[in-house]
Amino acid sequence: MPFGRQSSIGIVVSLESDTEVERSKLKQITAVIDTEPLLDAELLKLYRWASNYYMFPIGMALQTSLPPSIRAGKALQAGVRLVWQLTNAGSTTAPDKPGKARLQQQVLDLLRTYKALSTPELTAALGKSARPVLRALQEKALVEEVPAEAADTTPRLKEAPLPLNPEQASALHALALALNSFQCFLLEGITGSGKTEIYLQLITQVLEQGLQVLVLVPEISLTPQTLQRFTQRFACNIVAFHSGLTDKQRMDGWVQAQTGKADIVIGTRSAVFTPLPRAGLIIIDEEHDDSYKQQDGFRYSARDVAVYRASELRIPILLGSATPSLETLNNALTGRYRHLHLRERAGTANPPRLQLVDMRIQEIREGFSLTLRQHIRARLEANQQVMVFLNRRGFAPLLQCQDCGWIAECPRCERSYTLHQQPAALRCHHCDASKALPARCPTCHGGNLGGIGQGTERSEAFLQQEFPDFPVIRIDRDTTRAAGSLQDKMNLVHSGLPCILLGTQMLAKGHHFPKVTLVAILDADGGLFSADFRGQENLGQLLTQVAGRAGRGDQHGLVLIQSFHVQHPGLQHLINEGYGSFARSILAERKLGGLPPFAHLVLLRAEAASRELPLAFLQRATALIGDLRQGKVNIFGPMPSPLGKKAGLFRAQIILQADNRKRLQRLCHALVPLLEQEKLARQVRWQLDVDPLDFS
Repeated sequence: MPFGRQSSIGIVVSLESDTEVERSKLKQITAVIDTEPLLDAELLKLYRWASNYYMFPIGMALQTSLPPSIRAGKALQAGVRLVWQLTNAGSTTAPDKPGKARLQQQVLDLLRTYKALSTPELTAALGKSARPVLRALQEKALVEEVPAEAADTTPRLKEAPLPLNPEQASALHALALALNSFQCFLLEGITGSGKTEIYLQLITQVLEQGLQVLVLVPEISLTPQTLQRFTQRFACNIVAFHSGLTDKQRMDGWVQAQTGKADIVIGTRSAVFTPLPRAGLIIIDEEHDDSYKQQDGFRYSARDVAVYRASELRIPILLGSATPSLETLNNALTGRYRHLHLRERAGTANPPRLQLVDMRIQEIREGFSLTLRQHIRARLEANQQVMVFLNRRGFAPLLQCQDCGWIAECPRCERSYTLHQQPAALRCHHCDASKALPARCPTCHGGNLGGIGQGTERSEAFLQQEFPDFPVIRIDRDTTRAAGSLQDKMNLVHSGLPCILLGTQMLAKGHHFPKVTLVAILDADGGLFSADFRGQENLGQLLTQVAGRAGRGDQHGLVLIQSFHVQHPGLQHLINEGYGSFARSILAERKLGGLPPFAHLVLLRAEAASRELPLAFLQRATALIGDLRQGKVNIFGPMPSPLGKKAGLFRAQIILQADNRKRLQRLCHALVPLLEQEKLARQVRWQLDVDPLDFS
């Protein structure tokens, strides 16, 4: 449609026969792009609900969550899904010299068993690219590539389900009874308890009914791993959604889902808005993860949107975690959600033993205690693998002059730069700005500059020096930017060779490393004294998840947790009683303090190039809130944000708190149009965050 001097893409969400706008001001639509509706009634209702609840314009909500090609105005049109099947000759003929064509024989056997498989499915089965093998077989006229519609692609199992222990069987039985009706389940299972196997066996039952399944995972790093696990189990059309896909891949997958051709949809946060015309089940893996909450623009929680969507679709939703969020745990404890437990590890694996290392009485080198170094050496020499966790990337958190104390700060954020050495630079982890390393101190002009503190780069250099006979595999955002780099590193770990796996929280979520028998947590003190009321919860989840990577195979696992505060009550409670008891104690504290999940919060934040403007705007907002308030709503602020400046903008905020969610929603819905009319609103950038997680 015409918009000023340009044309814009619009999405029609309703048709009206009357309008108060003068007809002379109305413009004709230039062209209708799609002949069929982009969204069905269910998905449009979901967008309307999310737009209303998170107080974000529906047009912008659609723009931020639909595939880029649709937003750019391309008509709905999916590429043809191709699969491989045997030719007549391939059904009866083996390749020449089977000893020299092992992979070719393997592909032929797979196609004999499963009839039709796509290239990604065959790649997952082989553990390496299937394209060269398929080309060789195609040249011999043993296989052919055909559209999926022309092949037998009825969903079926490619591998037998694993046997379930009594706890798993009981959980699966309860879930199976709820199919075809809405019920929200929390599957709380310790790390390694076999939650994924329950997902897979439940999905089998849903596919047998001819229905679709939506599976959400928190991070892009988990999507390939989950996709591989699912393609190993199921012969069906599995579609993935994550930020690593091309626009064409996202468009093709979206249309496959919309037309009902996709049987299983696996994706990160935005996949919650994928069309599901024959929906049967939604699974949220690692439901506690903060990644499910969008932190800018359309600030929705994919987990909460998914629960609402399941209720509207009248289908079950399964929230899985070893460390459930306190909101979900409270819903389970009060009976709103059905609570299922897995207290034992699957198979023969046993939970790891946790041991605190008191850093006050240790000889320390580059952040590694003598006790830890000895344990690492013993495990490596026993042909085992070690995982070292440090949630700080870079070489050091700051660069300081050793003569005058000057610290290199990012002028756009007023926070210290992080020192990186690969490549050498100063980088701001708040705004992503970077600059070259200074040769001398700008204050005293001395050359005695050095990094203070520990980052993954520095730990990597020390481990390589300390254990030169064993590879050190570093996994963080800096080492996994290139396409395929993460998978290459994971393949090296899964080879089983003794090595040291070093990384950030990317390693804490859902990974299965059967050869890792020792997990080392270098610094457990970061969350013990956090100003954020969620700090203790986040620390407990992170430590428990990281510890859960140890001892998942046949050998016993050990977790060494380094701390200068080993007697801290929270740390002692977590180590001795486990996350379940630890989380329940925090819930009791939250109830006394009137904090979520026993109260509801909305964050109003403003940003501007001037330090005074955000506070002035929020003072005006506070006055408006005072006029609108009906019932008890507490106001905290206006006050500068903890991260008072980011990317050149000064930031301030107000926190609204109420025991009654509807009262808080009514207030904010009345407040938004009034704020939009304020003169100061045009001089600041402001937004509401409903159910906020990030208060920085």
